[in-house]
Amino acid sequence: MDRCVVLVDAGYLLGAAASLLAGEPSRSRITVDHAALIQGLRERAEADTEQPLLRIYWFDGAPDRVPQPEHRRLRVMPRVTVRLGALTRSDGRWAQKGVDAAMHAELTELARNRACSDVVLVTGDGDLLPGLMSAKEHGVAVHLWAVQAADGDYNQSEDLVAEADERRVLDRAWITRAVRAKDLTGLCSPPPAPRPEIAAILSAPLPEAALAEAARNGNGGRPATGNPPNGAPVPAPATEAAKPVPTPKDLASLRAPGQSTAMAPAGAAPSAHNGHAPAGSALRWSSDKGWIDRAGPLGEPAETASLPTLAQLTSAEQRWADREEDITTVGGDPFEVGQVFARRWMERLPETVHLQKLATMYPRVPHRIDGELLRYAARFGLLAHKDDQIDEHDRYAIRAGFWREIDVRAAAEHVTTAPGGPGAGTGSPPATPATPAAE
Repeated sequence: MDRCVVLVDAGYLLGAAASLLAGEPSRSRITVDHAALIQGLRERAEADTEQPLLRIYWFDGAPDRVPQPEHRRLRVMPRVTVRLGALTRSDGRWAQKGVDAAMHAELTELARNRACSDVVLVTGDGDLLPGLMSAKEHGVAVHLWAVQAADGDYNQSEDLVAEADERRVLDRAWITRAVRAKDLTGLCSPPPAPRPEIAAILSAPLPEAALAEAARNGNGGRPATGNPPNGAPVPAPATEAAKPVPTPKDLASLRAPGQSTAMAPAGAAPSAHNGHAPAGSALRWSSDKGWIDRAGPLGEPAETASLPTLAQLTSAEQRWADREEDITTVGGDPFEVGQVFARRWMERLPETVHLQKLATMYPRVPHRIDGELLRYAARFGLLAHKDDQIDEHDRYAIRAGFWREIDVRAAAEHVTTAPGGPGAGTGSPPATPATPAAE
């Protein structure tokens, strides 16, 4: 059959690309445009073999063989089939298991069934040598592709290179059409527009901090101010005894309206309500403050409780369309993920007053929206534990993308509602000026 097939070892292709562009073989250091990469592989394969493409097989590893976001995007592309092996962690490093065996089986089966006349192998592993030789014995021409090595040397098995019928090198110019190194510095902290209220926002004390200070000084719930009349400094409070972490039973008892705090753990901070939790309050345990009370419904500050979440604004049809967009067009770059989330939230807001209210809270993302934003980012494999530590760079980039999109929309709303602007005289409320706010 006069057709060509491409077998891609994703671990080799993307690892070698990361070494070439970022200086280390970690795939987390690069951003991949999978649509452009697949299109480039197809065009290059058809040009080199002078045969039409039958299919591209993408072999990769995944934890428990569960498809990751990039695999879900790939497998819905035309002429692409995804085959997954296991991804296991050993001695602090991730390793693929079963990928080479799957490639060997597919290569042998294609050649035996004469499904194609040419096979393109994008790999460097010498374990595929028996499969390569078997394919040649069945009359299949084998083309071996390499990624340009960062050190200028081979990054493939010499036996594979010797047995292949043709060998090509995917150089830096070709790779950079679809792959780029992450600029961690610029990506994680892009220079925002000047916002004079940032310092005031960051310096504003949190409500629970003032409450805890008042409790420690025993001044009847009023924050301590200044020094004693004689000018002597206020002595530092004695170190509190270690507070045991409460059990779920303790939490349930203290959250019940009208329930006494007699079951509170020894050393817990006294309640601001004389041992009773009023309806609507939310007592929370803090390792350094003990019990704290967050005002507002469900324990949220009043200024953020009225902000709707994206889930509340999204219909079933929109949810389906969102997942389709996530799979087919969203690349999974942290900054881009934050922008996509913010764009959807703003487009579905029933009132612009919510956007104006959120803009005054910069740079703090309200807790309920921030949690939803990070859960959305987790769909793309972001925020995963890398070397047993949460990747804070991704968190910064996600939130930076979110605020960049909010800033663009908020600026547009301000222009259209400013006096004398395009929206003047239409009855639209003026944009709320930025004021210090603390969640």
